[in-house]
Amino acid sequence: MLINILFLILILVLAVVFALLARAAWRSRFRVVRWLGVLLSGLLALVFIAVCVVAALGLVKLNTAPYQYKATNISVTGTPEQVEQGARKAELCVGCHSTTGKFPLDGSSENFLGGEGPPLGILYAPNLTPGGPLKDMSDVELARAMREGIGKNGRPLLVMPSKALHNLSDEDTTALIAFLRAQPAVERNPPERQTTLLAALLVGAGLFPTSAQPPIEGPIITPPSGTVEKGRYLVYSTGCIDCHGDNLAGIPPGGFAPSGPNLTAIVPKWNQQDLINLFRNGKDPTGRMISEGMPWQEYNAALDDGELKDMYTFLHGLEEQPANQ
Repeated sequence: MLINILFLILILVLAVVFALLARAAWRSRFRVVRWLGVLLSGLLALVFIAVCVVAALGLVKLNTAPYQYKATNISVTGTPEQVEQGARKAELCVGCHSTTGKFPLDGSSENFLGGEGPPLGILYAPNLTPGGPLKDMSDVELARAMREGIGKNGRPLLVMPSKALHNLSDEDTTALIAFLRAQPAVERNPPERQTTLLAALLVGAGLFPTSAQPPIEGPIITPPSGTVEKGRYLVYSTGCIDCHGDNLAGIPPGGFAPSGPNLTAIVPKWNQQDLINLFRNGKDPTGRMISEGMPWQEYNAALDDGELKDMYTFLHGLEEQPANQ
């Protein structure tokens, strides 16, 4: 944080310097010097001022909660049934929160802001066993982190799928928390989050959103099984929208979010068993393996046939939407 503020001050100083140079050029007796100096120095001053404003906005978004959040009414009993239900839901967490791709959820071994792209900082998925930060968080704080994307320290989380989990019912939320607390404690501490000024610029410009979601105002009830509403609930709460878009019409490649195809154009052409087979063996109706980016193994472990049938009922009834550009 301190290094980002120092860089911000440096950019602001450069903006002032170029503004002064533009002012000095305007006073020149030579027309060419006057207009070229004002144009170049003024343009650079405006650029640096814009960078300062956007980066400052990004730093604010990265470090302060956008809303006043209330305590959520949840009850985690930790019964065997609740833990078992939560374990199935937690299968969708192993891809990010496990070093082995299976339980326990000891945190990631991958820096999600690393790779071949521009330097954005350090971001590891935390250890979600009782040996990590979990032990110092209340059930309310855990529910808020999952569904509203706000950490215990009040800062918005990054890359946490809270947009999808914002739809998670109170029942499934408490079951998930019960399972997290029931895991064996693993003493492992992945590096803490550090973001660069470039990340702040992207956040400030709206190109890299935080995980912060609006407050949950009331109880969220799990719809009954065997209904379109249950199918919609499962599609939206298990993260399909993160890769396939809010309207499920796909996300084109090239952005920060993983790209997924247009489900409204694909699934209505399938039968129920086609969708079940996709999640059971990773193959589409033609027998072709689907993209490696699709975590079908995790969904296979998390969802039973009845839930997949409900998802199919919802998806099959959708009207085709034009693919997102």
